[in-house]
Amino acid sequence: MVIWVPNIVVVKRDGSKEPFIYEKIVVSCLKAGAPIDTARKIATVVLARLIAENKTEVTAKELTKIVLELLKKENEEWYHNWVVFDRAVKRRKTEEELKG
Repeated sequence: MVIWVPNIVVVKRDGSKEPFIYEKIVVSCLKAGAPIDTARKIATVVLARLIAENKTEVTAKELTKIVLELLKKENEEWYHNWVVFDRAVKRRKTEEELKG
């Protein structure tokens, strides 16, 4: 499946920038435990929201917040898996970051 993505730039946590990549959201959702159809649905909703808001730039933190909100609505366990992965592998305190 090919998804057209407008020129949206993601500002990463270190300040660097990269193009928005739909598949990265799909893969992240799959790693959290979501099945492929749900992962694609979440990525599509994220992209639609960014387009609706006329975003040309979005922070990684904003993206994470949107994805986690959608994961949590779908399945609390997938949300938890993402948070645990971020803490264990990436050494991030995702929930605390998003509150602040």
